[in-house]
Amino acid sequence: MITLLSIEMYKILHKWRTFIGVAALAGLIILFHIALYIDGDHYLEFMTKRLSQIFLIEGNFLNGYLIAMQVLGILYVHLPFFVTLVTADLFAGEATGGTYRMMLTRPYSRAKVAVSKFLAAQVYAISLVIVVALLSLGLGLVVFGTGELIVARDGVVILAKNDILWRFAFAYGFAFISMGTVAALSCFFSSMVENAIGPIISTMAVIIVFLIISSFDASIFKAVKPYLFTTYMSDWRLCFDEVVDFSALMRSALILLGHSVFFSGITLIIFRRKDVLS
Repeated sequence: MITLLSIEMYKILHKWRTFIGVAALAGLIILFHIALYIDGDHYLEFMTKRLSQIFLIEGNFLNGYLIAMQVLGILYVHLPFFVTLVTADLFAGEATGGTYRMMLTRPYSRAKVAVSKFLAAQVYAISLVIVVALLSLGLGLVVFGTGELIVARDGVVILAKNDILWRFAFAYGFAFISMGTVAALSCFFSSMVENAIGPIISTMAVIIVFLIISSFDASIFKAVKPYLFTTYMSDWRLCFDEVVDFSALMRSALILLGHSVFFSGITLIIFRRKDVLS
């Protein structure tokens, strides 16, 4: 299995599209840093406008923690596209390149081949989240330093700087699980076709439609929302509540993992029954 996984990672690292996501993420995050470095005071003033009318605010609130949380809030909707760009090609790319037959002549079962591709997809998804963490939180702390974290949701919560890092650890861990679910869905679509364009479009179409439904409070969608994995993808925000609801966080993580297992199980069934003609 390690050999198969190494082969799949080698294939991923030798395709130009693999680095599109990394370069785009790096560029976006660096631009975000530059924008806040130049005009961050106005952004912070906008965030704390109501609070400053009641309290005297002192301290370094424009810090790496705030930058990292804002980046995660912006990119969690866009990150699935960069994950899909690579993982949608794992199965379909073999058919396009005519390498399915040669690959299956090796002394490995179809199940092991499918699992190795699924694991490679998970590794790539995790790698993108690590890139986001390093460039947003890591670079943010270097450029902007540390301080208290202002969290503005239903109300305003200020977290002490010694009470933040563990929250980011859980938030990025939850992001790993969310992007893993996206990778599993992408592999599912990839296993059914012979061209990567279809799985990319299909995966993003599903995510966009599900996100729209998940964001609406209309009564017609209430019965459907609990069954959509996108409903739980934004629950990383729970990590920054004053008191973290770990039971709700664990429930959301388990539901996302359940979707990943479901998508990968269907992918395995499809791949084992697939009539390989190329």
